[in-house]
This record gives sequence, structure tokens and C-alpha cells, in this order.
Amino acid sequence: MSADVRAPHFVKSFERGLAVIRSFDAEHPARTLSEVAQTCDLTRAAARRLLLTLADLGYVHQDGRLFRLTPRVLELGYSYLSSYTLPQIAEPHLEQLVAQVRESSSLCVLDGDDIVYVARVPTRRIMTASITVGTRFPAYVTSVGRVILAHLPDEEVEVRLTRAELKPLTGRTLTSPDALRAELRRVRRQGYAVVDQELEEGLRSVAAPVRDRGGEVVAAVNIAVHAGRNSVDSVRRDLLPHLLATVAGIEADLRMTHPGRITDPGGVADPGQATDPGQVTDPGPAAVPGTATRRSSSSRRSPAPPA
Repeated sequence: MSADVRAPHFVKSFERGLAVIRSFDAEHPARTLSEVAQTCDLTRAAARRLLLTLADLGYVHQDGRLFRLTPRVLELGYSYLSSYTLPQIAEPHLEQLVAQVRESSSLCVLDGDDIVYVARVPTRRIMTASITVGTRFPAYVTSVGRVILAHLPDEEVEVRLTRAELKPLTGRTLTSPDALRAELRRVRRQGYAVVDQELEEGLRSVAAPVRDRGGEVVAAVNIAVHAGRNSVDSVRRDLLPHLLATVAGIEADLRMTHPGRITDPGGVADPGQATDPGQVTDPGPAAVPGTATRRSSSSRRSPAPPA
């Protein structure tokens, strides 16, 4: 629903409180009252009330002029994460895949116009921004995003391409809606996506969709590699077979665990703001905190997006 037209039940103050929490991120772990007010487009008085309320509830700590989030904010996302078994099922398969190919692998779902990492097994640093569970990137520029988008209904693809801000993140990024439609058709036909240095120079990735028993695409698994070590041909020849075998294993386990279709209950908890794709490093060991995380999103099979 647009910000201009809200349903009668909509609670503006709650939206503002969530905006305050989301104003803190890796680059801004601490903010002053004025910074929060400016970032969230609030008056200083409103920002102060919200920050102090969050402090009373234990979600924010005040240190002089600075405010910081506390670990308690993790509770907000964990309730969602702990209710889903997809990442938990996928993690052993990802670990086996990484042991075979010695490259990082992740499980991602679609949330809005972004993909969100819900399980990850890293190996080495290959990007310039830390990737952990909860990291978000624009779907149109990632292999996992294209795999999921390619299996959405035509009408939804059109809506997403119309509203998306197709920024050229590198000189190779596809920013033309027509070019993206053609690429999504190809992805659907071949059953996987390869993205060559479109998200970041020097990064190549290949992804395949994960389907539930009903045939719906609920997630995607990728392998990310450094372009200097792997050509596009070698990615297809050497890595894709392992990726497809891994996906088949995840799907087999899903069929045993979820005899019906997995449905998306309404979004993915956002532990922070979307990662800036302009500063996109594989962080080294960025393991899933505690137990494996759980998140899923669904999309339906449909004819290829229109040209």
C-alpha cells in the first residue's frame, strides 16, 4: 500500500517507531537525536519520544547524546525466523556444497523488491560489503533474484519492472526493462541464472530455484565466485552441476518435511536497512547466528514474462 493511501487501521506512530529502529545500520550504529529525526523525517520532539520509549522497552541504549540499538532488537526478527524450517533444511546441503566447490553459497528469498539472505555458508572474501543473514540486495541485479522473478506471474513481473529503480551498479548492469524481460525468459527456460559482474565488478554468481512439492519457487540457492578465478564457462561447467544437485537434495527434504505448499505469511523481518549495493565483501565466516535461520517466500510458475 502506498504511503499516500493508508487503510483506516493504519497506525502511523507504529510506522514511525519501526522507522527509528531501521535508521540504525552498519554504517550508523550510533545516532544523535537530530540525526534520527532527519533520517526518519520526524520532528525532534517526535524522535525524542520514540527513542525514549524504545529505551524504556530495552531496544535502545542512550549514551550521552548518542543512541544505539541493543541486542534485544534481534527478538523482533527471531520470532519469524524460528517459525520456518526452510533454511534449517537447506543449511546442511549448503555446507556440503561449499565443501565440494570451495566457494560461498547462500539461500535467499524474495521480500518486496529485494532478495534477503536467510542462510549462508561463506568461504573467502570476494565482495566489498559484509554479507550475513538478513543482508538485502535489489532482486533485479542478483542471480537469486532473477531466478525467483523469472517464476512470478507476468503481471507481477511487469509491476516490479515498472516500479523498480534500475540503477547501473557497474558498467555491466542490465537496466533496460526490455533486456531484463528477455533475461528472465532465458532464466526460466534454462532453469538457472548467471550474473556476471552486474552487482559488483569481479563478482560472478550462479543461482537455481528451490521449489516446494506443489511446484512453487520458494527460494533460490547461489554460488558466488571471484571473476578472476572462474570464467562464465567454468561456472556453468564446474559449479552448476553441483548447485543443481544441491537444490534437488533440498527439494527432496522439503517434500518430506512439507507435504503441501510452503506459503509466505507476509514478509521477511528486516534486521536493518537494505545493504548499499554500491559497497557490496564476502565477510569470511559469517555463520548463521545460533541455529540455522528460517525464512521463505513463494512464487508461482507462469508463462515467461512478456517481451
